[in-house]
Amino acid sequence: MSGLWNGLQSLLGGIVAFFYGLVPNLGIAIILLTLVVGLVLFPLTLKQTRSMRAMQEIQPKVKKLQAEYKHDRQLLQEKTMELYREKGVNPAAGCFPILLQMPIWFALFSVLRSFASGDPTRFVPQGSELFLAIEQKVADTTSTVLDFLWMDLTITPRDAFAISFLDSVPYLITIALVMVTAYVQQKQTMARSASQRDPNAAAPPGMAIMKIFPLFFGFISFTLPAGLVVYFAASQLFRIAQQAVIIGMDDRAEEEADEEAGSESAPAAKDDTPPAPKKPASKGDGDQPKGQAPRVNRRPQGSKKKRGKRRRR
Repeated sequence: MSGLWNGLQSLLGGIVAFFYGLVPNLGIAIILLTLVVGLVLFPLTLKQTRSMRAMQEIQPKVKKLQAEYKHDRQLLQEKTMELYREKGVNPAAGCFPILLQMPIWFALFSVLRSFASGDPTRFVPQGSELFLAIEQKVADTTSTVLDFLWMDLTITPRDAFAISFLDSVPYLITIALVMVTAYVQQKQTMARSASQRDPNAAAPPGMAIMKIFPLFFGFISFTLPAGLVVYFAASQLFRIAQQAVIIGMDDRAEEEADEEAGSESAPAAKDDTPPAPKKPASKGDGDQPKGQAPRVNRRPQGSKKKRGKRRRR
């Protein structure tokens, strides 16, 4: 087990050192590490987002079961689990990505703490640019080679606050960002179906726990290396973007399905307009060439001589 743990720490240290070699900034290297972890966990994020939204949509049915079987808790549990299976909902799916990232948090904490202690050889390849930057930081504590946005990523916000309040401001802003993004992420999955749920329905299992995560992240961030706090903030922002894409795709798919169902069920419109009456054809119209004015039939009036005779009579 210790070999697996050490291997995870060395893997994270190697990834951070690789990105630091591309962009010599520890904060950006940590953010790039966050993107890699987010992409690897995307299938779980997809499952989590859809499961949480499905949990919210079936809450009226859960509430109905609770009222129907309130005197038989065992039967209520069986019916509820049967409903979950029918709808393909996993109540624990919402916690999977967070639980899987917890070993990464602890491993990254150890890696960053080793940077502050000046012992980079444990997790960072020797001779790498990050290795040399850590040695420079150990030799000169005022060096900014491991800084990001006016923060020394190897110390904690609490340590910065002990130096001075002004020095702690960037750290406190980062902690606030972690809390806000964690809250936005939770609201994002509830926004669509909030209006569809019964306001008296019970919260989905695990939802109460999810609501305390913003406070939990803010509390623990105050005592963690700032580099790990940057990881939290970047991870939450990336998750918000991922969930926006997932929700957008699902909403479009549902709209298209509704449109197709509506077009198939709607009967063809019947034309009740009476046909226009046909104009009777005049005599001789059938012989009229196209493009010429119609001929006018006139009675022959005879010659001028005959007309004159009629007048004399």
